[in-house]
Amino acid sequence: MPIFDILSDIVMSPIIEINDPAFNGPNTIIIDARGGQDSYQRYLAGHLKNAIYADLDKHLAAKVTDAAIGGRHPLPPINDFSALLGNWGITPQSHVIVYDDKSAAMSAARLWWMLSAIGHTKVQVLNGGLTAAKNAGIVLSTDDYAPNAVAPYPAIHNYKGTVAIEEAGTAAQSEDQTVIDVRETPRYLGQTEPIDLIAGHIPGAINLPYILNLDSEGKYLLPEALRKAYDEAIGKTPYEKIIVHCGSGVTACHTLLGMAYAGIEGPKLYVGSWSEWSRRDLPIATSQK
Repeated sequence: MPIFDILSDIVMSPIIEINDPAFNGPNTIIIDARGGQDSYQRYLAGHLKNAIYADLDKHLAAKVTDAAIGGRHPLPPINDFSALLGNWGITPQSHVIVYDDKSAAMSAARLWWMLSAIGHTKVQVLNGGLTAAKNAGIVLSTDDYAPNAVAPYPAIHNYKGTVAIEEAGTAAQSEDQTVIDVRETPRYLGQTEPIDLIAGHIPGAINLPYILNLDSEGKYLLPEALRKAYDEAIGKTPYEKIIVHCGSGVTACHTLLGMAYAGIEGPKLYVGSWSEWSRRDLPIATSQK
């Protein structure tokens, strides 16, 4: 591998700006990762040129048979994900740029995390998402872009950096571990629950809403500001003993992305998140830790 590629892997930020020349690179593959029932229609209404459509439920999660086992968005089997990446033309040499229309809070950060978790190093998320592109005057495409498929991606291992429900529950009660719930505070406090069956949170988990990662324009705060906020929240907990979760393992990736942007390595994802915990007849809290 050329020395430039080695160095780029080391220093590559997980966040990219819309004016970065890498968007036009020869090995660049752009993914439009939206969610919601009308995401495909929104994609067709306007997306970055040559962006491949990715659907949260179809592409970035396994089919749910029982949300009590794995939550509402369980990870797809690694072989299925490898085949999907091959269908998108992604190889280990590809520079993947991902965005969505929710400042990475819908699916972009989830795909970033999935790629990172199988060992892909050249993956970045567009800061500010589709809104940033529009604000920059980028002309959007309405084509349904079809990539050239290649062989399944040679994943070097299964998804790294996940924890199961038992470990998340134990960690939340541990003095030397921290479990972070990134959902909105009213959901954390059990005041409302628009999606899952029961309101509240895992006893012992702290609340750090993912929206606090963003500035007023929907872009990530600067790395220094993010690091300060995270360090204040987690105290002396070693980074590798941090577990992040949300409702179904999607927006938690938004905070994991913010942590990576801030230079924090080691936090893990509880994929099943509240959608799994709340369906298992486990203890539920409704007050601040």
